[in-house]
Amino acid sequence: MRAIVLTEYGEPEVLTLADIPAPELGPEDVLVDIVATALNRADLLQRRGFYPEPGPKRPHEVPGMELSGRVAAVGSLSTRWSVGDEVMAIVGGGAYAEQIAVHERQLMAVPGSVAVADAAALPEVGITAHDALVVQGGLRSGGWALVHAGASGVGTMAVQIAKAIGARVVATTSTGKVDAVRALGADLVVDYKTDDFVEGVQAATGGRGVDAVLDVIGGDYLMRNIASIRVGGRIVQVGVMGGGATEINLGMLLPKRAHLMGTVLRARPLEEKVAASQRFVAEIVPAIEAGAVRPVIDRRFALADIADAHRYLETNASIGKVLIDI
Repeated sequence: MRAIVLTEYGEPEVLTLADIPAPELGPEDVLVDIVATALNRADLLQRRGFYPEPGPKRPHEVPGMELSGRVAAVGSLSTRWSVGDEVMAIVGGGAYAEQIAVHERQLMAVPGSVAVADAAALPEVGITAHDALVVQGGLRSGGWALVHAGASGVGTMAVQIAKAIGARVVATTSTGKVDAVRALGADLVVDYKTDDFVEGVQAATGGRGVDAVLDVIGGDYLMRNIASIRVGGRIVQVGVMGGGATEINLGMLLPKRAHLMGTVLRARPLEEKVAASQRFVAEIVPAIEAGAVRPVIDRRFALADIADAHRYLETNASIGKVLIDI
């Protein structure tokens, strides 16, 4: 099968299209013919050698953390899926390929309102946003969320999920993306290049602060997130695009009685990934079926043009997801 293989680390040119053996199918696994995969910031780190796939090293290092496709075969003990079913999933790696073996309980049915080729834009950002804001962040109907990088893949999904559950949203983004984020339903969009999101939060919430913060930036955002949170609120750190090292004034955190937590999906054990996937199916997929939440796709590339896709994602020009058609 064709796959993108890493034999060395570095710039996008190290992404090599090669023929490798098809994956072996375990008894509870499902073989999926991949229709599309999607890029994530973690892929850029892995390409540079900074974020390897968790678990035992495979014979070939194939990036790719999410996919959509059709079931091609099922393992001897697999009972949940049939050949031809349209499915999607988050995985630890291996999705930059024509086929992948996935544990049957990690797979999710493609929502009927979404084309299978577009569904690759849903699993990683959808589960990440739902798990961070709702499961860990405790966001509920009537609450307020602060979503940073509102035009990113996670950000576009987080805004929609918050609105779908009846919450209100303050989102940050850059100048050229304000209208796009507002169109997703954000109650207030703050251009971080010209305005202070702390002031925006205080004005929007009447000085109370937000219930949950989803932050992929880190760095000097931390103290401003603490200033933006309500008493008893939660800050969920999903990424550190702005830097992982910063100073914190604990004197500000203590009276807020706030929670500061970090989270990743990729390194979680199978049972935790299954639980996160199934809760997403139960709580958010109905909103996708109803059209209240949709995949946001910026552009698509062919598998052979994966290097160009990585270069494009690194420009930070995209709004939503960059997909790879397999």
